[in-house]
Amino acid sequence: MPRLFAALEIPHSAAMSLSFLRGGLPGARWIDTENYHLTLRFIGDVEHHVADEIADALGRVRRFEFRLGLSGLGVFGGKKPHSLFAVPTASPDLAELQAEIERICQRLRLPPDPRKFTPHVTIARLRNVSPDAAARYLSGRGDFQVPPFAVNRFVLMSSKESVGGGPYLVEESYELTPRTAIAATAEYAPLAARGAR
Repeated sequence: MPRLFAALEIPHSAAMSLSFLRGGLPGARWIDTENYHLTLRFIGDVEHHVADEIADALGRVRRFEFRLGLSGLGVFGGKKPHSLFAVPTASPDLAELQAEIERICQRLRLPPDPRKFTPHVTIARLRNVSPDAAARYLSGRGDFQVPPFAVNRFVLMSSKESVGGGPYLVEESYELTPRTAIAATAEYAPLAARGAR
C-alpha cells in the first residue's frame, strides 16, 4: 500500500543553497538534499488500484510551466517547534496548480487534507528545540533567498513509513506546458479565425 503525495522537485542548484543552512541549531535533523520537495497535496496510504486512478487523473492536468524562488525561513510548531522550512515566493501559478490537483483528489473522493495548504520546503525536523533557539536561528538567516528556478513538471511521489524526511521515490512525472506554447497559439489564432469564415 503506497503512501503518496503530489509535489514539486527542488532542482540541484536550489538544493545546494538550502544545504548551506545546515548547522547552528542543536536538535535539528537535517533533510538530505535529494529529498527536498514542495508538497502540493498529501494523499496518504492508498490501495494500488486507487494509486493507479490517481496517477491517471493527474495526467489530465494542463498548466503552464512557471518560475519559483525561495525567500525566508519559518518554523512550524509554535511553542513546540517541529519543522524548519524555506518559504516559496508568492506565485499564482503555484496556487492554481495546487488547486487543480486538490479538485482532482476531491473528484476521486479522497479524504480531504485537514491542513490548509501552506507552501514550504522542509529542511529539518526539530526535536527538543526551544522557541527561543528557533527564533535565534531564524533571525541570523533573515536574508536567505534562492533565485527563481524553472518549474516544468510536478510529480507523484511515494514514501516509506518512517520518522519523516525520506527516502522518497518518484512514481510518475507530469510535464507542464512550455510558455512558448502561448506565443505559438497566439500566432496561429488569426489564421484559425480566417479559416473559420
